[in-house]
Amino acid sequence: MSRRKPASGGLAASSSAPARQAVLSRFFQSTGSLKSTSSSTGAADQVDPGAAAAAAAAAAAAPPAPPAPAFPPQLPPHIATEIDRRKKRPLENDGPVKKKVKKVQQKEGGSDLGMSGNSEPKKCLRTRNVSKSLEKLKEFCCDSALPQSRVQTESLQERFAVLPKCTDFDDISLLHAKNAVSSEDSKRQINQKDTTLFDLSQFGSSNTSHENLQKTASKSANKRSKSIYTPLELQYIEMKQQHKDAVLCVECGYKYRFFGEDAEIAARELNIYCHLDHNFMTASIPTHRLFVHVRRLVAKGYKVGVVKQTETAALKAIGDNRSSLFSRKLTALYTKSTLIGEDVNPLIKLDDAVNVDEIMTDTSTSYLLCISENKENVRDKKKGNIFIGIVGVQPATGEVVFDSFQDSASRSELETRMSSLQPVELLLPSALSEQTEALIHRATSVSVQDDRIRVERMDNIYFEYSHAFQAVTEFYAKDTVDIKGSQIISGIVNLEKPVICSLAAIIKYLKEFNLEKMLSKPENFKQLSSKMEFMTINGTTLRNLEILQNQTDMKTKGSLLWVLDHTKTSFGRRKLKKWVTQPLLKLREINARLDAVSEVLHSESSVFGQIENHLRKLPDIERGLCSIYHKKCSTQEFFLIVKTLYHLKSEFQAIIPAVNSHIQSDLLRTVILEIPELLSPVEHYLKILNEQAAKVGDKTELFKDLSDFPLIKKRKDEIQGVIDEIRMHLQEIRKILKNPSAQYVTVSGQEFMIEIKNSAVSCIPTDWVKVGSTKAVSRFHSPFIVENYRHLNQLREQLVLDCSAEWLDFLEKFSEHYHSLCKAVHHLATVDCIFSLAKVAKQGDYCRPTVQEERKIVIKNGRHPVIDVLLGEQDQYVPNNTDLSEDSERVMIITGPNMGGKSSYIKQVALITIMAQIGSYVPAEEATIGIVDGIFTSSISPFSHC
Repeated sequence: MSRRKPASGGLAASSSAPARQAVLSRFFQSTGSLKSTSSSTGAADQVDPGAAAAAAAAAAAAPPAPPAPAFPPQLPPHIATEIDRRKKRPLENDGPVKKKVKKVQQKEGGSDLGMSGNSEPKKCLRTRNVSKSLEKLKEFCCDSALPQSRVQTESLQERFAVLPKCTDFDDISLLHAKNAVSSEDSKRQINQKDTTLFDLSQFGSSNTSHENLQKTASKSANKRSKSIYTPLELQYIEMKQQHKDAVLCVECGYKYRFFGEDAEIAARELNIYCHLDHNFMTASIPTHRLFVHVRRLVAKGYKVGVVKQTETAALKAIGDNRSSLFSRKLTALYTKSTLIGEDVNPLIKLDDAVNVDEIMTDTSTSYLLCISENKENVRDKKKGNIFIGIVGVQPATGEVVFDSFQDSASRSELETRMSSLQPVELLLPSALSEQTEALIHRATSVSVQDDRIRVERMDNIYFEYSHAFQAVTEFYAKDTVDIKGSQIISGIVNLEKPVICSLAAIIKYLKEFNLEKMLSKPENFKQLSSKMEFMTINGTTLRNLEILQNQTDMKTKGSLLWVLDHTKTSFGRRKLKKWVTQPLLKLREINARLDAVSEVLHSESSVFGQIENHLRKLPDIERGLCSIYHKKCSTQEFFLIVKTLYHLKSEFQAIIPAVNSHIQSDLLRTVILEIPELLSPVEHYLKILNEQAAKVGDKTELFKDLSDFPLIKKRKDEIQGVIDEIRMHLQEIRKILKNPSAQYVTVSGQEFMIEIKNSAVSCIPTDWVKVGSTKAVSRFHSPFIVENYRHLNQLREQLVLDCSAEWLDFLEKFSEHYHSLCKAVHHLATVDCIFSLAKVAKQGDYCRPTVQEERKIVIKNGRHPVIDVLLGEQDQYVPNNTDLSEDSERVMIITGPNMGGKSSYIKQVALITIMAQIGSYVPAEEATIGIVDGIFTSSISPFSHC
């Protein structure tokens, strides 16, 4: 390499050397201490002594330069020498520097910057050329591969962002001062960004997804000041932070998308494709299949959230956020017990492409059960005894039950209530007693796959009495406006402490789903256990006697409920299940049911056939009313329910004379005659609705008379005004085109287009906007139409929003009749259950039992009701007699060989007793049953003793 000679510009170059040193120091500090980039021969071998001496003499003659920042003390001597040598070397351009730095950066892995001393001798340049080199060095550093660390990358960007252009190095000290301040601010912002990025990492789907995310982040870091997340991803992250325990379905146009771990869950459970898109794994489903896939995820035990777009394109175009992302919000949450709403429970007739089995679930019960324990008594706690309070809610029907009881270490009382309610979801504190946790574990592990009970845990603080009491009183205080409201508050606070704790927790939980409204009427709460009203049947007995499900595959077939269930409606089936698990203790009520069954069985009147026909193919009105009550129904569902109720009202109104003259049963007469009066409000609401608009879900044309909806009327008048102006504009268009027959055309939903043959396009004004074309014609909008058509679309979309608001108000008014309509549905369910028991009695060899207060069980030729049906006519069940009474035999000990029928005989007596106290006929020639207040079986064997 040739030696460099001192040039005439050496003085200027030397005077600017300290300034250049400061600038280089300014850059190299962002990536750590400088490293030597000299060749392997060493820095000392390449130093030019003559050049160094000349530069030193020039520097002595020059005026003193501003002091430059010192290099870090730990800088190695040979690196300092190399930097000095380069300071004295004038640069003609930045080409060698750029090449050397890029070469060194590749060598060092992009983590350090350096300078090379192997450049050819160049002429010494003025200070402005050094400034130009500095600017290009900035561009080089911004465009080159950045370090792997996000902190260093952002710091470098931030420093360059605040670095002003320098035309002279006299202000280098001021530049250092400014950059020092900006550097501190940048570090503070970077720390905040890194904290945010760290927090967002929790949404990574898996290790693989996290690695992909890191790679994507590294690639995107090459683009200056660009976020590593897309706007949609940031929107999802914000919503996910608020609902971390839910699988979110995000509406994106014509489909719903899943992101991150939610996408992997959806792919696994729904058998759909999942792939990496930007920073998250993603999967999607079509919008019209949402209710199917949401139900599938819920059945697997997940909490599912539906996120919908809350903006429309036309309204967004005139808003302040026209260039931003569509706003979205969580509109619904679903779990096993809260499947209510048009998204997941469509009651309208489904199209042929949808399998009904995909969306139908067990219509019997869907209880949410909350359990709380009173831990104040330490002595009982050590023994395992504890006082428990429960609150059960069936959101689909609005039924609320509660109970409190002292339970032993076996938790038999709690098991009894769980077996009776058969909850699909449990709401529990984070920690319960060991015995209760063991019972919960058994209950949730018995069922498999989609039948498994879902468990939701809440923090213990929500179950503390002080917190619960305050939450409950605040919830009910808002409705306390009169003496009745004060009485309601008084009744609530007088409940047992564990019940109040459970009620507070369930109120908070249901608020997530906007379903807390069903708890606002405490007078409709029912106590689950009332020893003065129903027979005691604990959980062990329910299981051993196979009352609700068999013990083989835990299905309904082979149980007592399966034998008795001939109901026509879903709400009738739920009512019958309640009857089976709660046999009556009052003789008058038992005989009232038996009288009703006997009259249906033996009557020759056609009125019963008419009533039975009315009950056929009814939708689940009870669930529909509850969906309306919570304002989660569609227009189709509302119209279907209201029209069904109106038809029932008319049909039952027509048979009132026949009922008065032909029906003798007090129970049947009472419930049938009350139904028309209870259903009378529905006629008014049905007349308001436009049937065709309701069936297609068009809320803009839903209401016939707009006199009660002034806002909708005003908006429609505005729309009509714009349409009239556009139509009047047609006259002007005809004059321009000199075509008196020109008309607007509508193609693919695009309205008010002027269609011109392509051969005549030249006569079209230049300011007209071409909308579309074919081989023969082109279609245009004039500037007037463009402006007014945009305004028309905005008004139309605003009309949709106004109609949606009026629709919710309409549902609120209808909900005032909710309780009376529910009472009518309960009457229909009672009639359905009576008809079902009458069908059981028609099977043959069934008799009406004689129920009395005397302690006696006398059965002649009795048969096991379930085995008798399972065997059918091929293998006849051998009948048996039973004679137990207070005066004679009070106890029977059954002995015999295995498989001899001992267990079946004992179960037969218990089941016949239950059937009699339900109000059903029994499989025997004769039966006299004294009222039994409880049936118990061994927890080890199914032997029954009454």
